Amino acid sequence: MAECSLPQDSLFLGFDTSTQSLKATILDSNLSIVETELIHFDSDLPHYKTKDGVYRDATVNGRIVSPTLMWVEAFDMMLLKLSRKIDFGKVAAVSGSAQQHGSVYWKNGSSVMLSSLDPKKQLVEQLTEAFSIKESPIWMDSSTTEQCKKIEEAVGGALELSRLTGSRANERYTGPQIRRIFETQPEVYKNTERISLVSSFMASLLVGGYSCIDETDGAGMNLLDIEQKSWSKKALDATAPDLEEKLGQPAPAYAVAGLIAPYFVERFQFSSNCLVIQWSGDNPNSLAGLTLNTPGDLAISLGTSDTVFGITDKPQPCLEGHAFPNPVDTKGYMVMLCYKNGSLTREDIRNQYAEKSWDVFNKYLQQTPPLNDGKIGFYYKEHESLPPLPAGFHRYILQNFTGDSLDGVVDHEVNEFDAASEVRAIIEGQILSMRAHIERSGMPFPPRRLIVTGGASSNECILGSIASIFGCDVYTVQRPDSASLGAALRAAHGWVCNAKGIFIPFECIYKNRLENTSVTSKLSAKAGDPTVVTKYALMMKKRMEIEKRLFEKL
Repeated sequence: MAECSLPQDSLFLGFDTSTQSLKATILDSNLSIVETELIHFDSDLPHYKTKDGVYRDATVNGRIVSPTLMWVEAFDMMLLKLSRKIDFGKVAAVSGSAQQHGSVYWKNGSSVMLSSLDPKKQLVEQLTEAFSIKESPIWMDSSTTEQCKKIEEAVGGALELSRLTGSRANERYTGPQIRRIFETQPEVYKNTERISLVSSFMASLLVGGYSCIDETDGAGMNLLDIEQKSWSKKALDATAPDLEEKLGQPAPAYAVAGLIAPYFVERFQFSSNCLVIQWSGDNPNSLAGLTLNTPGDLAISLGTSDTVFGITDKPQPCLEGHAFPNPVDTKGYMVMLCYKNGSLTREDIRNQYAEKSWDVFNKYLQQTPPLNDGKIGFYYKEHESLPPLPAGFHRYILQNFTGDSLDGVVDHEVNEFDAASEVRAIIEGQILSMRAHIERSGMPFPPRRLIVTGGASSNECILGSIASIFGCDVYTVQRPDSASLGAALRAAHGWVCNAKGIFIPFECIYKNRLENTSVTSKLSAKAGDPTVVTKYALMMKKRMEIEKRLFEKL
């Protein structure tokens, strides 16, 4: 793979501006991690008085924001910390990740400030007056219910908006947030010359001018036509006037945003040839960090919320999932599901039925047979988003279920299972839901490759259930910062594409480096018995019927 070789002694820098922190990962030309760093917003920047990196507005229901300048000051602090550890002059390219959907509003005239930064001063003291809104709406915000309804009505309904932009209107998405600002603060909207996502905002700091929104993160706005990879006039018109000129044109995720600004060359001794590759969202960067690159590649992240994402050629428009242009290729799409009930709900069942012990929990999983003798559970400790159902537990027994056919199978609801069956029911229920909804989103089955990450990925019993239900080998990685790692890998990939003058497949940069580097994964569970996989498909079909009934009862 000599044509994809990276320059010797060069470094590739990836950032991740998440909700609670700013992380950095630095790779060398062999893609080994040479340095990491973290700025925690609450503890390292206490004067902003955030809790978990955000402000919760008690006066407006659902309004959750972050101070824009906090991200700027964190960037100042991060660069100073890194300058004591690495030689910035060796950094050939830099890219980044950021929480999706959050937005930044640049005041009229701010482009002049960006292009004339004084290297003797910190960024934060020069950009104090750069924003028409001091607090950025973020992904946790849910104050835009009315705007979502109006946008969906204007484009012809929720499914039409999903077909066009990859998702139905979501309260956290940027389009509804922009519409709310236009409706409630029209003078602020008028005084805004550029609207950035958090990702393109951070890239703008690095290039000293407004960076484009990348096509993948741009699909998290309810504004981008995901097939054409350009702003949808219908969606723009449904959101706010003169919006296209405030957004600029979208760009591919692998494109060069620009050379690093003279400010960073003079203040931190970056090379003037250092490339800034388009920043993107945290989920797309995690996809890159987990080395998903081909249709059929799938990842499951088991955390406080569970996330499932993968690559497909043909996304299916639906009301529950999300589709984005592929962040690591010029073809295909990234599809994603988000579940609110993840690890905390699993822990709740563990505490109630397994003596608050994971050892007992795992023993029960091993004691009970696959398919749980026809017992199916729906466990929602919190209001669930997929499907949108209120908190509550629902348990059913499938009478006459053998796994060979649904003929004659009758389900009836019960109040509780025995303890061991409760444990298997929550694990099988969560995984069956993931399989059903990701297939409905257009992912091929079985997955070509399945990687599991997050806290529960260390639980071999849970991994075994995933392998049995999805019918494929399961791999794991020990990579807690897959988003900043993905950004560093994308920096290296963008450098190669720029050097060659054409798009180079993403996997080319790491194809011969999958052992003992940052992109190493290990086989953790072998594919399940094909006969059992087929029986799970029937149970999944029955589960979806019951799920539909629960939803229709609302």
